[in-house]
Amino acid sequence: MFRPFSLYVGSRYTRAKKRSHYVSFISLTSMLGLTLGVMALILVLSVMNGFQREMSSRILGLVPHAVISAGGPLDDWQALAERVRQHPQVLGAAPLTQLEGMLSYRGSMQPIQVSGIEPAVEAQVSSLPGSLQAGRLEALVPGEYGVIIGSLTAWRFGLTLGDKLTLIVPELSDSPGGVTPRMHRLTVVGIFKVGAELDGSLAMIHRADAAQMQRWGEDQVQGVRIRLDDLYRAPQISAQLSAQLGQGFATEDWTRTQGSLFSAMQMEKTMIGLLLLLIIAVAAFNIIATLIMVVSDKRTDIAILRTLGATPRQIMAIFMIQGCIIGFSGTLAGALLGVVGALNVSRVVDWLERISGQQVFSADVYFVSSLPSELQGVDVALVVGAALSLSFLATLYPAWRAAQTQPAEALRYA
Repeated sequence: MFRPFSLYVGSRYTRAKKRSHYVSFISLTSMLGLTLGVMALILVLSVMNGFQREMSSRILGLVPHAVISAGGPLDDWQALAERVRQHPQVLGAAPLTQLEGMLSYRGSMQPIQVSGIEPAVEAQVSSLPGSLQAGRLEALVPGEYGVIIGSLTAWRFGLTLGDKLTLIVPELSDSPGGVTPRMHRLTVVGIFKVGAELDGSLAMIHRADAAQMQRWGEDQVQGVRIRLDDLYRAPQISAQLSAQLGQGFATEDWTRTQGSLFSAMQMEKTMIGLLLLLIIAVAAFNIIATLIMVVSDKRTDIAILRTLGATPRQIMAIFMIQGCIIGFSGTLAGALLGVVGALNVSRVVDWLERISGQQVFSADVYFVSSLPSELQGVDVALVVGAALSLSFLATLYPAWRAAQTQPAEALRYA
């Protein structure tokens, strides 16, 4: 069977021999280093993707993907919502009125953002119905000033369904201070939980009650909230909608209100990836050390091959193939272990919790009760590509050193 000369000799050198056990041990450690580095990088990136997915589904499930407003109260929000729904990327549209104020209960106070919503259509644009721990969305009835608060707000104040608290909102006036606080008595009709800071900074009331607080008409709202099919294209879609609606309308998407959080998460993922990439770089340096030792050990073999007619290019290819075999084997093993680990990390953590009897991720402390993971093919491809590239680059210098071996000088001291 025909086998290329460089491939045959390079693969033979990779296997252990009696007089080169130490060199083979170094080769094995290099391979294991690549395996651990690739596996750890794939696993950590998958967990970071899982956390980002959880944050997106929880926070952006309540935060508007985009809001269209007209600079003043809208009289016919239904017509605007119908026009917006015609865009192929828009999944739903609902009215929204936002107020900033303070919640007060028995002398305790906290800042709050209040959203005036329409309960009948809120499920089209929000995950609020599925996030309710107590109460019902239909309990928001116009004129009764009911409020749905977050679980963290309820815990801070010790509130339950039926309790009453005070909402203080500012109002411009002709007084010397320029602002006069107005107070509204609200009744807790629901408690939601998404496991994020929104549980302590967001509350919902009926849009008619929000209009009354703003001294608007009962059917007037601040704007229309939309839900998008691809929320990461919110800036482009918002710009398209603004151009279609014409002058008089303005759009604001979630990247302006929550973008800093997700930018920080993306930066954290990038930095962790670069730090873990150093593990692969260290393993690549081990390949350099391994090949240099092999070249030193095989000087006599190199000299004999040269005298038999092997060219410097073939000698160089022999040791490049040996290093690439080490790099490919370690990368392949690490990729397989990393993919398997990323697909089963949640089950492994649950199993450890059952065995140890300790809860690793307590829902009372963390916003997730299990370790999320989302394997992305792009991440796997980038990690594998980086590992193979570093492994290949690590073979160049030792292989070049081998090609520079002079047969006469090497055989003189054999």
